[in-house]
Amino acid sequence: MNKHYLGWATFVAVNGGLLFGLNMAGISGAVSFIQNYFSLNDIALGLAVSSLTVGCLIGALFAGLLSDKYGRKKMLIFTAFVFIISALGCSVAHSLSVFIISRIIGGLAVGAASVLCPTYITEIAPADKRGSLVSYNQLAITIGILLAYAIDYILVDANNNWRLMLSVPMIFGVIFLILLIVSFPESPRWLVRAGDEDKAKGILKKIGGEEFASNEVASISTSLKKDNTSRAKLGDLFKGKMGYVLLLGTLLAVFQQITGINAVINYAPTIFEKTGMSSYTALLQSIIVGLVNFLATIIAVRLVDKKGRKILLLWGAAGMTISLTFLSLTFIMSGIGNTWVLISILTYIVFFAASLAPVMWIVTSEMYPTKYRGAAMSFSTAVSWICTLVVVQFFPWILNNLGGTISFGIFAFFSLAAYIFIRIYIPETKGKSLEQIETELGLSTGGKNE
Repeated sequence: MNKHYLGWATFVAVNGGLLFGLNMAGISGAVSFIQNYFSLNDIALGLAVSSLTVGCLIGALFAGLLSDKYGRKKMLIFTAFVFIISALGCSVAHSLSVFIISRIIGGLAVGAASVLCPTYITEIAPADKRGSLVSYNQLAITIGILLAYAIDYILVDANNNWRLMLSVPMIFGVIFLILLIVSFPESPRWLVRAGDEDKAKGILKKIGGEEFASNEVASISTSLKKDNTSRAKLGDLFKGKMGYVLLLGTLLAVFQQITGINAVINYAPTIFEKTGMSSYTALLQSIIVGLVNFLATIIAVRLVDKKGRKILLLWGAAGMTISLTFLSLTFIMSGIGNTWVLISILTYIVFFAASLAPVMWIVTSEMYPTKYRGAAMSFSTAVSWICTLVVVQFFPWILNNLGGTISFGIFAFFSLAAYIFIRIYIPETKGKSLEQIETELGLSTGGKNE
């Protein structure tokens, strides 16, 4: 196995995840400055922050479909361009409308990256390494979040601080674009489906040698023939067993978002300030949140191919339920202190980052068959972005009007629901080839099985 070639392809792909994290968390330290600059109330502030997720929804909805048609690589190159344009627009915006439009454009790229990066890695990785390699995308997201918090803290006293904070993704977008253009292979599974088996075999040969390449191409070709070679029809996504599997993947993606992660990531300094902390202390503690998020994701990377997907999901959902319940109680327990708020949030982050954060992307990308993977990933990811939009848009209002107890109590309830759902319905996919997973789920004939 050529670890260097596989590692390089994965490294380039996860730069999309890095930009995902930078864009999602970069605004957290800028929230109060943006609110003052544009004179925003809670609802308007929620719109300014959540506008990114409007673009995410659109980007996620169409990225998979377009990548099925034009290829994963071409869509990633386009995504890098969009990241650059968005960061430039946010950094020069002098009106709220221009700012929101730029955020929506950035969301297009974030939404596209949220589909394309795990899909690409899933399709290029060998079965025994697929879980950990797809997890690297989530690790890159957490690095982006941590970088965003740290940069926001460094720039807090600078002139035009919020503009500088939001311009950072432009630099990393240029790097991502160069890497994609200079040396980045197309997905071999997409190439086989597009009829270019020789090129696919060449890429797979670089990854695992002649025998590995021949076996993989033969397996992919057989799977596609069973599924028939015609293009996937959008309506087929919702029929028979394919519709059932799509429902499972979509609900898992929904639970990843409605358990509150983006409320914490986008508004961490605001949450800490609500407990009486100064702005500087709140920003510093946000960096701790980002660091713990990063370190906990490493746990998932190390365990997901050893212990399995389902066990991580179950432990994560259980831990999130307990920590969020305690967090909700800290807002009504007088004299408990700010330290317990931080501990509760960090505990929640640990369980989320080691489970739902990376494993959702792994399981959904593994369950969906090659023929429908791009479109199915687009659909489930787009639905999850709708949930993100609702959470990010209304969290400031809920926190200010209903308080932290109800805000985090809601997230605790959904975490418990996630645990029950995962325990009953989500299959274990560890160590299985994508074609084997298709067969076990009854999808080897296009999802129209009885």
